[in-house]
Amino acid sequence: MADRPHGQKIHWPARQSREAAEREVARLLAAAPAAPAPRFSSESLQGLPEPVARYFRFALTPDQPLVRWARIRQTGTFRAGGFDAPWSPFTAVQHITTQPPGYIWDANIHMVPLLPVRVRDSYLGGRGAMQGRLAALIPVVDQSGSPELAAGALHRYLAEAVWWPTTLLPGQGVSWEPVDAKTARATLTDGATSVSLEFQFGEQGEIVRAYTPERYRDVKGAGVPTPWTGDYSDYTQREGMRTPMRGEVAWILPEGRLSYCRLHVPRIEYGWQPIDEETGLRVQ
Repeated sequence: MADRPHGQKIHWPARQSREAAEREVARLLAAAPAAPAPRFSSESLQGLPEPVARYFRFALTPDQPLVRWARIRQTGTFRAGGFDAPWSPFTAVQHITTQPPGYIWDANIHMVPLLPVRVRDSYLGGRGAMQGRLAALIPVVDQSGSPELAAGALHRYLAEAVWWPTTLLPGQGVSWEPVDAKTARATLTDGATSVSLEFQFGEQGEIVRAYTPERYRDVKGAGVPTPWTGDYSDYTQREGMRTPMRGEVAWILPEGRLSYCRLHVPRIEYGWQPIDEETGLRVQ
């Protein structure tokens, strides 16, 4: 999370929000396995659909350690509403763990000049949640605990696993089945929640698109199954793995494609080692 300027006071509600976020991140990281990560072997690709095996040969290097946790910096634009809604810039930090799957996305979206909306989207302990406050004071959204939220959050986790790609390997909770020569379906189950995405692969083996005909979309407080898609581009090498620098996600509505988030991922810090519960730092 971004540090405040030296000497600047934090308003009490903002400090409470920051402390709550830090407690959630500590809880997330505490669930990570207390052992060094295993490593990728090409032998694990046996039996996979060919486009999936080709993707792992593209994305991973031999003996690549499997990601335990990651801290991801994002910038981009976001819009809340319909096709005529304005795009607003945002910055975000996302923490993830892979065993068990979980994330906390902490974003500042500048929908109102000088008054950002602080949004925290999470999947933690099998529960999905979303909170949003204007200027850390005025609640604008507060949802948690429903099966629809959990499924929507786990869909997001699976779609974003291209940024921590070892999670998509066999044995990490994801199962694969072929669709056609350029498409395969991935299914991820966590407790009582199970979700699937169809991944489409490009000419080099990279994942270029994810799609599901049914991801829950909030419509006046109710979760409505809606076609959803995510696009990925501008792959780069990071710590032995190839991951996209850019992504865009959209709902596919009867009126057309409604894009709502365009993001750039300039920086990712990966962790292969367990986390010390007292210090919150990786064990060397």
